[in-house]
Amino acid sequence: MTWNRRRYATWLLAVMPVVLVGCTVEKIETPAAGAGSETSAPATSTEEVRRIQIDGSSTVKMITAAIGEEFEGKFSDVKIALKVTGTGTGFKEMIAGRIDIANASRPIKESEQADCTKNGIELLPLTIALDGLTVCVNKENDWVDAVTVAQLRKIWEPGSTVRSWRDVDSSWPDHPISLYGPGEESGTFDFFTEAINGKEDAIREDYSPSADDNVTVTGISGERGGMGFFGCAYYFANQDKVKALKISPTDNITDAVAPTAETVKSDQYKPLARPLFIYVKKASLARQEVQDFVRFYLNEGQRQVSAVGYIELSEEQLKASRDAFAAAIR
Repeated sequence: MTWNRRRYATWLLAVMPVVLVGCTVEKIETPAAGAGSETSAPATSTEEVRRIQIDGSSTVKMITAAIGEEFEGKFSDVKIALKVTGTGTGFKEMIAGRIDIANASRPIKESEQADCTKNGIELLPLTIALDGLTVCVNKENDWVDAVTVAQLRKIWEPGSTVRSWRDVDSSWPDHPISLYGPGEESGTFDFFTEAINGKEDAIREDYSPSADDNVTVTGISGERGGMGFFGCAYYFANQDKVKALKISPTDNITDAVAPTAETVKSDQYKPLARPLFIYVKKASLARQEVQDFVRFYLNEGQRQVSAVGYIELSEEQLKASRDAFAAAIR
């Protein structure tokens, strides 16, 4: 399967950091991590607008925004109020009872689940798509097409002494390496650090973090020695700017695998294939608009998963999410 999503590149850039969802336009600005801000334009209808509050992952945001836009076209009296503060902050907003749905690029942590339980908040976790977290370099980088997990660890681990590409492999040029990626509130950050460095949050301190994956793309594309990581859809939308590396889970570079729908679904793309989630507050399912949106998300809305560059669930995986939702609203 060929992953060429250039026709979505313009749309993706347009929604980051501003999300425009639906016909009655609402502007959602990406706040600094932990902050959160929202500015709404007046609705153009005299009907009472019912709002569904969503926050969390920038990765899952792309799917939710596309599905939300389609949903609002069918349910004109419902607004999808979508913020992007990272998976960790999204769960904090859920714990505080301020949102209906948390977008998440990693499973909820035990401590986050405990805080929800303490506050009387029961969650419905739903797997909604698959992702192959993609490690990219500058388009002009002509010395590396594949790396091992051990090489990635050498570059990204805490206390790393890697300053040039030659520090990783003596056959590579003595060119400065510049590193970019998400910040600590990001589920992508949590997933990458655990998968590559063996411990969540373990990472060198001198890389350039950003809550906006487009900033990471810009950083990589602006430095010949640049490297960074993000969800696969950001790579597919920016193939003219960055180059994806194949990843080998072993020390043999010939075992390296590219991130594709086939390698992610078959679990060949190790260790950076992952599921994506939404976490729905069960109390919010008492509202018809929330039920309608989640049902739409798991049915008609699923066509947006591949449209924005992510990987659709298998029929078995999707059925499991639909069955969990059906059980929750009985």
